[in-house]
Amino acid sequence: MNSKALIVATLILSLAAMAAADTGKDTKKEDDRLMAASTFAGLELRNVGPTINSGRITDFAVDPERRHHFFVAVASGGVWKTTNAGTTWTPVFDDEGAYSIGCVELDPTNPNVVWVGTGENNSQRSVSFGDGVYKSIDGGANWKRMGLENSEHIGMIAIHPEDGNVVYVAAQGPLWKSGGDRGLYKTTDGGESWERILHISDDTGINEVFLDPSNPDTIYASAYQRRRRVWTLINGGPESGIYKSTDGGATWREINEGLPEVDKGRIGMCIAPSAPNTLYAIVEAALDKSGIFRSIDRGETWERRSDYASVSPQYYNELICDPVDPQRFYSMDTWMHVSTDGGATMVKAGEEFKHVDNHALWIDPEDPEYLLAGCDGGVYESFDRAASWLYKENLPVTQFYRVSVDNSKPFYYIYGGTQDNASIGGPTRTLAKSGIATEDWFITVGGDGYETVVDPQDPNTVYSEWQYGGLVRHDRKSGETVDIQPQEAPGEDAHRWNWDSPLFISPHSHTRLYFACQR
Repeated sequence: MNSKALIVATLILSLAAMAAADTGKDTKKEDDRLMAASTFAGLELRNVGPTINSGRITDFAVDPERRHHFFVAVASGGVWKTTNAGTTWTPVFDDEGAYSIGCVELDPTNPNVVWVGTGENNSQRSVSFGDGVYKSIDGGANWKRMGLENSEHIGMIAIHPEDGNVVYVAAQGPLWKSGGDRGLYKTTDGGESWERILHISDDTGINEVFLDPSNPDTIYASAYQRRRRVWTLINGGPESGIYKSTDGGATWREINEGLPEVDKGRIGMCIAPSAPNTLYAIVEAALDKSGIFRSIDRGETWERRSDYASVSPQYYNELICDPVDPQRFYSMDTWMHVSTDGGATMVKAGEEFKHVDNHALWIDPEDPEYLLAGCDGGVYESFDRAASWLYKENLPVTQFYRVSVDNSKPFYYIYGGTQDNASIGGPTRTLAKSGIATEDWFITVGGDGYETVVDPQDPNTVYSEWQYGGLVRHDRKSGETVDIQPQEAPGEDAHRWNWDSPLFISPHSHTRLYFACQR
């Protein structure tokens, strides 16, 4: 190429590059304009369902004077309030900086003062983080963030029974990294300032904190060493244990006589309100040393009462003591368990017609027959100590992992995979004057649902998956579901599926489906 031609070619390429750059800038400006708030100002959100399920509950806070007034903390749905025992609900935390809630607590000296610890304190794959501690002085109408912004996961808040300005916060700290606001924190001025009064290490946080009901200067705290990686969960270590203070948190010592002398994981505790010298602990420990432990001398010594262990300690391991009977307590687990003999035996509570995976339980101190339970499926109440349950299906806090739509006419359908509440589908509108009804929604496959994709040319053909590579083809007309998970060929290594495996339909052929495993 001669020099003149080279100059011309260079000039053409330069002009093309400049034009492309300008086009890119213009495109970005147009994208920014389209995504501005004014673009969506005329759209109104409407609730289309579903009402066939609810979502994961983490805690309750019940007004002791008006037990039909209570707050519900949700794993990834904020805080809700009811003033009529769950007949209706009001979201009271939607304008705050975090939607994942670890705990909610009422000031025992003034139930209009509400404390919230953000960031669910579980170590699961689906856990979300928070941004500190919040406080309301008007029953949840308004909130102020009080600090500990880098705690990310808060397990429990304990308030002095006679002085509402004295508050303790069990901050587990970040799950995926060390550091952060991690440890046990105390305020004596209602949250205006905080002091970390117990710090184990930058890798070990405080899971729970309890005040002795007969002497609030006696404090118990459980430390939990953990770290989640993309490929695994390090669920324990030598720094997990139980600590005690008898001077309001000024000094601490580990109380481990009788506890396993091996690496421990998550430890859940409760104090018997009717006999504060009696403590129970569910201890996750290495080398088959897990179990239920009891102390009858305020934690100075422990006795292993049984080898009972929850199915997933990182997800459960919480105990709730009966307010009247010191021999009776409940264990949050996949199936809720109860002991009536001080932990020597653990039996399943009645949950035949109740969603499993329990995380929260409130027992009426004046009527221990009444239980308010929170699980992956929502809120339940029992009037007969768990023999039967009433479901509060009207709390709209379902956790969706994925959402998709189809090409149905005249009204398209919405599909979604949910956390432990199946994969579900339903219409965006119906011809009924009353609108979308509960019966308009349907389940395509159970379990933890993830991606749902629909044949773009045949909206009656629906593909849905559940955890670890379960895959079905669902016929919307007939309701028939067929398992179509790919299987190994003879002699081939076993497939390894992700908890949430990638799934999509080819844009070139509506009958070609892609589903990814380790291959």
